[in-house]
Amino acid sequence: MMQDKPHGRPQLKKNGFTFKQFFVAHDRCAMKVGTDGILLGAWAPVANVKRILDIGCGSGLIALMLAQRTAETVQIDAVELDAQAAQQAFENVQQSPWPTRIHIHQQDIATWAENNEQRYSLIVSNPPYFTPGVACSSPERDSARSTSTLDHQTLLSSAALLIEEEGFFCIALPETVGQAFIELALAAGWHLRFRFDVAEYANRLPHRVLLGFSPSAGETVLERLAIRAEDTRYSENWCSLTRDFYLFM
Repeated sequence: MMQDKPHGRPQLKKNGFTFKQFFVAHDRCAMKVGTDGILLGAWAPVANVKRILDIGCGSGLIALMLAQRTAETVQIDAVELDAQAAQQAFENVQQSPWPTRIHIHQQDIATWAENNEQRYSLIVSNPPYFTPGVACSSPERDSARSTSTLDHQTLLSSAALLIEEEGFFCIALPETVGQAFIELALAAGWHLRFRFDVAEYANRLPHRVLLGFSPSAGETVLERLAIRAEDTRYSENWCSLTRDFYLFM
């Protein structure tokens, strides 16, 4: 059990990120815990979901966040191609409060989707978005961030095989990539139901976008969030979205 420091804050573990209800080790994952994943895990619509799928789960961050936000009856499958990341996600899940609800699968999502008859009311993904050839700091990080390992067409096709008719497929992307993804999704028969633009400050352009698609047509809900207020402190909207997770909020 962690012991409190004299000033009252808990001793933080190394090689990962400590949240209020769980710890995410990410030292063996190319992609570390970051704002995109936290945004998606905190924002994705979970009302009335019965089963969730996380595509490209990495350390298991988003799956763990969604487990915290949903009832004990909700089961979560998380698919990850990289063997080291999948193993670390499995270990993170086993050490969390939800080891029986989250199931890690180390496999290519296209193959897994073709062989799985299960349908999901919510599918989430914090997908690769760099085109092949954009250099990253390591081959592992390049693989995790490059669309050569999971191109967006394959992602959409796999999600289409697995989504319920009234379900939602939600992703996080850089804003500069988001519009092209929307056009690709619409051409494939998806309907844009949620768009959540995220800027660092209210007076700046959005740099991230969270998108929610469904096979079913309906109203499109448009929202915007500034992470920081003018005084550089976190905004109230950001705190409201994430306070159930961040340890010192």
